[in-house]
Amino acid sequence: MGKSNQREKMTSDNETQDRLLAMHHNFELVEDKSPPQGTKLSRFLRANALTLLTVGGVLIGTALGFILRAVKDDWTEREIMYIGFIGEIFLKMLKSLIIPLIIACLVSAICSLDLSLSTRVAARAIGYYLTTTFASVVLGIIVVMSIQPGVGKTVSSSSSTTVTERNTTTTDTLLDLVRNMFPPNLIEATIFQHRTKLTPRNDSDNDTYNFTIDSEIIQTTNILGLVVASAAIGIALAQLGEETRTMANFFHNLLAMMMKITSWVIQLSPLGILFLVCAEILEMENMASVMSGLGLYFVTVLLGLFIQGFIILPLLYFALTRQNPFTFIKHLGTAIVTAFGTASSTATLPITIKCLEEKLGIDPRIARFTLPIGATINMDGTALYEAVAAIFIAQVRGVSLDLGRIIAISITATAASIGAAGIPQAGLVTMVMVLDTVGLPAEDVTLILAVDWLLDRFRTAINVMGDAFGSGVVHYRSQKELNKLKQTARASLTSNDKEHATNEINTNNQDLNV
Repeated sequence: MGKSNQREKMTSDNETQDRLLAMHHNFELVEDKSPPQGTKLSRFLRANALTLLTVGGVLIGTALGFILRAVKDDWTEREIMYIGFIGEIFLKMLKSLIIPLIIACLVSAICSLDLSLSTRVAARAIGYYLTTTFASVVLGIIVVMSIQPGVGKTVSSSSSTTVTERNTTTTDTLLDLVRNMFPPNLIEATIFQHRTKLTPRNDSDNDTYNFTIDSEIIQTTNILGLVVASAAIGIALAQLGEETRTMANFFHNLLAMMMKITSWVIQLSPLGILFLVCAEILEMENMASVMSGLGLYFVTVLLGLFIQGFIILPLLYFALTRQNPFTFIKHLGTAIVTAFGTASSTATLPITIKCLEEKLGIDPRIARFTLPIGATINMDGTALYEAVAAIFIAQVRGVSLDLGRIIAISITATAASIGAAGIPQAGLVTMVMVLDTVGLPAEDVTLILAVDWLLDRFRTAINVMGDAFGSGVVHYRSQKELNKLKQTARASLTSNDKEHATNEINTNNQDLNV
């Protein structure tokens, strides 16, 4: 009897210490909750209600779009804008969360971790993301070279969309990537990015063209610069410790507030995605005529994405964690469907964080540290698509590809996907750089525009899956350090802190009972 009481007391003390540790580091404990009452079906429906509603939004939006196309052929741009208005507002709400959420996530996570652990976590995350990105490029090259969807095909350019050619080089793009890591103005980085612009000029001496190197501003958030700046702030706060406790608490509180607002916005995802998909269906061209020329290319990209998302990534996850990868995927349903509906991995970031923390039990410090990094540099689907698209266009144009060009495509596609923004159809922007590697003009991007809007949604879903798998792998591989950090923090707690925490918890329990 005495041993039983002793075990109960030790369990109670550990629970108290865990709660105090969570309060000390400003993160929420992921607790095992008792299963809800009711039948198995009702429990499943309650647990997966949002995912099912979001999937329903995609299906209803698709069906509604085709019904409206059957009712009327020539929908005007203004009519489509009216139909997609609710979806547009939902997407804007998600995007409005990105900047404060990324900054708060990274700063809060880094200053809550031991600096040596932060370094190891970052190294594991970056190493994993770069490895899977390069693997997806290689997979894309293998698939497109095996199927050869462009050989003997004649594909017309998209008549409704044009691409403005921008003179650029692979070197300039890579240098721009590094430049954007260190923005000269953090406020400006929330709105703009800088990139190199080459302006042709006539050299009157030899009548040849060379270029003036300028810098142009593009209106999109410099996520990479904000990630680097947030990491620097988090490291500084961690090193200063108690001296900057107030500032650290500000970021912890900001994160808690943003997660609460995120939970509100997530509830709107089924309705928002319904109207986003419906408006996109109304905008598309005649699918039958498009598929006659691009059908095999479409299937090739989908096959590559399927292999990457449901074979390569799960096998890698299983090899590194010895856990069931398909259980992991099942709990990511809401994030995957939202990624498909919004076509933006960055906009899906708040929902991905919620899925990992609440459904998969990933340590909040790991999820909030690795996911913003993944959403910035890890684009498995985009990397695969760019490799497939570049080689497909080369096949259509009859351009032969030797081993050297294929290797150049693999390197360039990897770099281009890292530099791609997490916004809809961002891959088309970096696609120009990959085409330059093959020696093709920028205008050839229009050959694949007719189906790109749909493929963009599939590859974004794979991007989000890759980010989530990376976070899960890093969480598993960091268990030893996390447990050591918890033990060290427990040992540092004073008896007064323990007593205060115990009293506070008992008071809260009494309030709940009342």
